Amino acid sequence: MSTASHTPTSTRPSTAAGASHLAAAIDRPLVSTQWLADHLGSDGLVVLDATVVPSTRADGAPTFISGLDRFLVDGHIPGSVFADLVDVFSDPRGSHPFTRPDARAFEAAAGAVGVDADTTVVVYDAAVGQWASRVWWLFRAFGFDRVAVLDGGLSKWRHEERATDLGHVEPRGVVSSSAPFVATERPGAWVEKEFVSGVVDGSERATLVCGVPPKEFTGESGHRARLGHIPGSLSAPAGRLVSRATNEFLPPAQLREALAGALASDDTIVAYCNAGIAAASDALALALLGRTDVAIYDGSLNEWAADAEAPLATRLP
Repeated sequence: MSTASHTPTSTRPSTAAGASHLAAAIDRPLVSTQWLADHLGSDGLVVLDATVVPSTRADGAPTFISGLDRFLVDGHIPGSVFADLVDVFSDPRGSHPFTRPDARAFEAAAGAVGVDADTTVVVYDAAVGQWASRVWWLFRAFGFDRVAVLDGGLSKWRHEERATDLGHVEPRGVVSSSAPFVATERPGAWVEKEFVSGVVDGSERATLVCGVPPKEFTGESGHRARLGHIPGSLSAPAGRLVSRATNEFLPPAQLREALAGALASDDTIVAYCNAGIAAASDALALALLGRTDVAIYDGSLNEWAADAEAPLATRLP
């Protein structure tokens, strides 16, 4: 069921050659809404909705739930498949929410939404891009490069009065014998708590970049028992990397200004936040500016602050 009627004119490749054309067209971490509209329905293209919805537990504490109901009832980009970042594209048995899955679990998750080795993937969400950026990072971290985030996401798509559909979308079939997706973890994509501890005590070299909101960075607000940021970190709130009007990532000059401290460093950049989600937005913005020497601390503050011996700072550096 379509809830809007805007359909731009386009030439859509529909053969294996078209799939190769799509792959060649993904030359940066972002695609525009116009690009997606022009290629929607192309052979080899899988569009994923990675929306996660903030919620509140019975005890009043904040939590997050799958955006599947919103996908089904409120609508989604036509042909897009829902990617469950809460329980499928994360390890639900992990010590902290949104723990990354292992390679075999990620292969299964990718196959379940119709992704094989020849697929081109575009990911979006109904927020400011942090959920889509996390899925983009997961694909890249497991060796898959033909993936991009929809700049502006569902909000910009709707603002432009483009078509949306309701209800379930069955993923395209993946023929296991043709070109199965094999997850191979890319070295340097992740760091563990021990490495971050080494950065803090000076035994390791890296620049720490924190993607939480400013008042959480300074410890003025937050929901953990211990507030603040990892000492020595630079503040780069993920919400300030996008336009408030369109949810698109800021132009390069403004991104350079927001990330100036990280860009000035020759060391590896380690991005973190509360759960490794906003950190992925920081990583994507840095990739747009040519910095690919970025790792994400997956446990982030959920893990760090849970250790009473791990230091936290509550002032700007």
